Amino acid sequence: MPELPEVETVRRGLEQKLNNFIIKKVEVCRDSTVAFPPDKEVFINGLQNSLLYKWERRGKYLISKLKKIENENIQFSLEKSSNNNGFLVIHLRMTGYFKFIDFYTQACKHTRLRFFDNKNNELRYIDVRSFGQMWWIKEGLSPNKIIKGLGSLGPEPFSSDFDENYLKKVISKRKKSIKSTLLDQTVVAGIGNIYADESLFSAGISPFREAKTIKDNELINLKKSIVNVLKKSIGSGGTTFSDFRDLEGENGNFGLQTNVYRRTGKECRKCGNLIEKQKIAGRSTHWCRNCQK
Repeated sequence: MPELPEVETVRRGLEQKLNNFIIKKVEVCRDSTVAFPPDKEVFINGLQNSLLYKWERRGKYLISKLKKIENENIQFSLEKSSNNNGFLVIHLRMTGYFKFIDFYTQACKHTRLRFFDNKNNELRYIDVRSFGQMWWIKEGLSPNKIIKGLGSLGPEPFSSDFDENYLKKVISKRKKSIKSTLLDQTVVAGIGNIYADESLFSAGISPFREAKTIKDNELINLKKSIVNVLKKSIGSGGTTFSDFRDLEGENGNFGLQTNVYRRTGKECRKCGNLIEKQKIAGRSTHWCRNCQK
């Protein structure tokens, strides 16, 4: 599943590529991709003539602020000359990704949704396993209230709210493993299996330890490790071990740099010990027994 760095990579690509992209036509190829409103025709009609003018990310969610465009021939800023039209919210889930196409081509069998502008440029959403979802939240409604997962997210790893004091407070009574705790999106937003493993390795903390046993100095290292690992991956365009693609269809490069994830049986880059793998709460976990205590 795309995690924070992958979703941030997509967000940056969408913001850069979709300059003044006004939705003129929406084609829903798979009804289940539309999570809200329940009626897909309301979704389609609501998005038509909408400018995708600002892209944000919250955890693993992509959020585009929308402007309703009544007249494209005006001379001044489209943003200032139009009314707010709510939000388009997207969760890529396991295998979802976008592709920008500037010439008409037939949709592949895994195409789930298509957006066209007045020049027939297409923003195509492709999802092999079809778990991804989209929401059109009209103006006046709160995305956090309609989308349960969005409203319950913990702080962003790069925010001032995510510090040692916060970590100490949320894990002080948790008996679950520190790995399971990092995967809990209500604790910290955006971290998944890859970056939990990599961050714990960087901090020298065993993924099997009960969260409440992590000491203050270790929490400081863990917080720094999480931020550093995520920033490094964003700089590499994310990680690709399965289906992740950016807007140009390119794989992320961070997978070539991982220290433990998907390196079972290979030598640890620090000590030469063999990397091990074991499941924690149903998730494959990679670690170095020698480096992580």
